[in-house]
Amino acid sequence: MSKKETVSGSEKFEQYYSSLYGTRWPSLRDAMLKETKPISLSDRLTEPYYLDKASILAASILPISENNSVLDMCAAPGGKTLVLSLKLNGTGRLVSNDRSAARRNRLINVLDTCLPENLRSVVKVTGHDSTQWSLHEKEVYDSILLDAPCSSERHVLNDSSALSEWSPNRPKMLSKQQFAMLCAALDAAKGSGYVLYSTCSICDMENQAVIDRLCKKRSGLFEEVDMLTINPELERLSEPLSHGRIVLPDVQDGCGPLYFCLLRKTLTM
Repeated sequence: MSKKETVSGSEKFEQYYSSLYGTRWPSLRDAMLKETKPISLSDRLTEPYYLDKASILAASILPISENNSVLDMCAAPGGKTLVLSLKLNGTGRLVSNDRSAARRNRLINVLDTCLPENLRSVVKVTGHDSTQWSLHEKEVYDSILLDAPCSSERHVLNDSSALSEWSPNRPKMLSKQQFAMLCAALDAAKGSGYVLYSTCSICDMENQAVIDRLCKKRSGLFEEVDMLTINPELERLSEPLSHGRIVLPDVQDGCGPLYFCLLRKTLTM
């Protein structure tokens, strides 16, 4: 058996992220091993819901006005959908989607438990494949949140089984899926509509590289929005990347990781 074949998943993980973050990696890894510090979302909910502060921050960046048509493409377990619902304030419509039946049931329970009836009444839960969304709906939504499935390194680090099975092929595979979802989201947005792309990954391949690929494949169809014009506090709470921003827990204690990038569609497809 070759030396390469004997390298464990945990060793591959350590080598991979050490190469990405260099001398910062040990402190970042240690921060992700600590417990998170979720906060209560809003006193407007019928039951308390606790969510990572970075997730609230990111979802709040998506421009939403009352009576808008909004899509949450990968919504379970539901925290970010609650943020979007509060912004709609019982007007317009919100499609909250998750392909997994188990995760969708959890999503429905969160919405039924936490949202007052006037907010819940405008939320529709669906179970579609987000990569195929534009085959059925194009240029429909004013604002779209794509909180894409990702490597979720915090979870991996805290799950010995997931860590032992980790491979560099995982971010490669996920980045392809994320790009397909992002293309579908852009197609589903109205002209001048917004798409917020986010992940809880710390991997460049799943974050700014996905946006960079979109820039090359869909050049001229969208622009990146300077999120500091929406919330100047982002300068203190997050770090800029080549595209978008990221909240990392070694700086923002107990928050993140959370990557996000806001796009505005400039042309119809």
